[in-house]
Amino acid sequence: MKVTDRRTRRDWAECIKELVDVHFPFPRKVVVVEDNLNTHDGTSLYETYPPEEARRILDRLEFHSTPKHGSWLDMAEIELNILNRQCLNRRIDNKADIVRQVTAWEEDRNAKQCHIHWTFTIAAARIKLKKLYPTIGQTTEDQNQS
Repeated sequence: MKVTDRRTRRDWAECIKELVDVHFPFPRKVVVVEDNLNTHDGTSLYETYPPEEARRILDRLEFHSTPKHGSWLDMAEIELNILNRQCLNRRIDNKADIVRQVTAWEEDRNAKQCHIHWTFTIAAARIKLKKLYPTIGQTTEDQNQS
């Protein structure tokens, strides 16, 4: 996690560079699952770094965007919600205090190896979304009657 003053293209580009150079320096490709903000693209890297550096960073990345109209929360949104409830649910006067609090929260959460427990199972999805995912052997006419 990184606390920044704003959410600009430059902020995003700096975070992405840190991601590939510091946190994941060895994998050839880093898969980045992200939302659909206009700052989240290669242009941000080219506006922040020289072309060779921007290209080097982009060559290490594989982007997967969350659906624009998805009704589910992705893991990052869930973690941010937990952060807000457990750490940022009060007035904090300055950035240094926010950074200190977020860092402590993140270290504690990582030490405890916290993870998300999905309650929407495949079986539940098959029932709820049966119109979208027909079963094997079901005809088009059967699907339309469902």
